[in-house]
Amino acid sequence: MMIMKNSFIQFLLIAFLTSGLAFALGLYFPWWSIAVAGFVVGVFLRAKPGIAFLGGLVGLFLLWGGLSYFISSANHQILAHRISLLMLKQDNPLNLILITGTIGGLIGGFSTLTGSILRSIFFKPR
Repeated sequence: MMIMKNSFIQFLLIAFLTSGLAFALGLYFPWWSIAVAGFVVGVFLRAKPGIAFLGGLVGLFLLWGGLSYFISSANHQILAHRISLLMLKQDNPLNLILITGTIGGLIGGFSTLTGSILRSIFFKPR
């Protein structure tokens, strides 16, 4: 029971730190800085690779999906309707927001996983 609780706390910590650092880096650097944020969190937090991947995936899925929805709702989703017609061939801005969140989540998950695996290669667990 204690292992599961610690894993869940690690998952939440990774998700929160990855999304916070990615948001802060995204204010000043290009979009791909979210991968750097996930990598840094994966290297500095000692977590199993599966937990690191899920934490990065959920953290950045929620960040990019939330930011995409916030930006899109600011203009009553006019641009999202047009882009979804252009790219998805259907008028559904929610699908466009979900795809954006999924792309961000996968980038965050894989970069956090890479950082976690790199840590386990160079720093053997006790």
